[in-house]
Amino acid sequence: MEQPEEPARMPLNAGGGDPGYGSVDGPGLSGTAGGGSESAPLLIPVPELEPEEHSFQHWRPLSKEELEVAAGGPGWRKVRCYLVLLFWLTWLAMLAVAVAIIAMSPRPAVPPLSWWQKTLFYRLQPDLQAEGSEGVNALCEQLPYLRSLGIGALILEGLFDKKASPLNLNVTGEGFRTLPQIQHLLAESNKAGLKVVLDVCELDLLGPQDAAGNETSTLSDSHALRFWLQQGAAGFAICDTDAAYSEKTLLEWKGVFEEFSSEEDEDEEEERIVVVKQTRDVLPPLKNQGNVTLVDVVMRSILPSSQHLLSYKEVADAIETGLQTREENTWPSWTVEGKASNDLKKLLLVLVMTLPGSPAVQYDKDIDQRQNVSLKVGSSHGDGNEPSDTTTDKEKKRKHSAVALFTSLSHSRAREEALLFGNFTFLPFNSSTSSSSSSSNSTLPSPSSSPPILAFLRSWGCVHFLILLNVGPEPHALDPAWAPSLPKAGVFVSNTGMDRLGSTTLDALELRPHEAIVIKLFEAGSYS
Repeated sequence: MEQPEEPARMPLNAGGGDPGYGSVDGPGLSGTAGGGSESAPLLIPVPELEPEEHSFQHWRPLSKEELEVAAGGPGWRKVRCYLVLLFWLTWLAMLAVAVAIIAMSPRPAVPPLSWWQKTLFYRLQPDLQAEGSEGVNALCEQLPYLRSLGIGALILEGLFDKKASPLNLNVTGEGFRTLPQIQHLLAESNKAGLKVVLDVCELDLLGPQDAAGNETSTLSDSHALRFWLQQGAAGFAICDTDAAYSEKTLLEWKGVFEEFSSEEDEDEEEERIVVVKQTRDVLPPLKNQGNVTLVDVVMRSILPSSQHLLSYKEVADAIETGLQTREENTWPSWTVEGKASNDLKKLLLVLVMTLPGSPAVQYDKDIDQRQNVSLKVGSSHGDGNEPSDTTTDKEKKRKHSAVALFTSLSHSRAREEALLFGNFTFLPFNSSTSSSSSSSNSTLPSPSSSPPILAFLRSWGCVHFLILLNVGPEPHALDPAWAPSLPKAGVFVSNTGMDRLGSTTLDALELRPHEAIVIKLFEAGSYS
């Protein structure tokens, strides 16, 4: 039986080296160039593209060498020059704008002040005949203490006999024997840095009349006047009622003063002055034909002369009248000569020290160092009784408060431009006359009740000082709408009791009886 024929089998490597049908040889699959191999890779690697074939370039920081080459190129040098030029132009522009703003800003010009316009005068009447603690030597020892209080000049009163002219060196008697004491006092005052003004009010400064009835001045040869100037006198004080208060006499004095000042190389601190005590209601200005002021300082009392103690209402009216009728012809100097209650002594001191001009304070035993020393000595030798000790403690506290108030006011005036030569503004306003400051219907008190609060403002630039005066015996609270244009906040500078410290607001402020307060105002959130 014939076997069926087996089908032909395809070899695994059919074709052998013949690249025919069924061959798996191919590029990349063959282990060798002559044939395929099972060890050949199945994936064809993708060839890496050249850098220029990328769609973008990777950022690579420059090396140090490359950076130095690039920075030294002409392009970068131009950029740097432009930037430096732009910086300096911007800086100069800012400086020019700042200078323009400062130059165009309205700033008050500081007036040039003479020594008497910056000085606190202290009126004193030494006893040339007394010995010990009341004599001239004791006063000379106290001069440095007075200088430390802020006093710059002394007005010595009552030194000369009214029957003899102090400008006549031919005087005899008691006046001549006191001449060495006056010379010693002048010398010691100048050593302590205190100017001295000799008070010659109510003295006969004119000589005897000649045959024609004309008065011959003792200053015809100017010898006596030069004598006192050479002794260290800084000037003279006369009254407006004196016979020597005339254009003729004052013109002679002015000529001697100018001649004497020229010998001192025209030093402003050595300039001599004429002080006139005003006793009349109106003081006519004394100027010669050359429009030269013959009077340097006009001293005027804030209270009128009176034989009895002035009531609170009379004191308030006098103060208000004085504040509203100030004269601007000559440099003013305020003092207190009228009689007022002892409760108002500190209030009047605050008023005089804060008004425009040069204050002239009268002698006060509370600030006298000799009185304080005697008080300490008396307390050390006391009998130890409780009432005596209590009285002594009260006296000590009162004197300490008086010295603190005086020093605070004098030093504040010396360093604050607003108090020294600032503008003056009188502030009339309403107040409530009771301790309940929350009353909304506050009106001015009736004439028969306590006087209202008096107030004025001293301003220089953006600095404001508010001075409040409660002359009456009742407390006063400020009306919340009394001055809407002023800052509401401030800080206490001084007050009559020297017991108010720190900041305050005007809406919550209440003045005690016979109290005066000095407040430095400032805007909320700022300090000046």
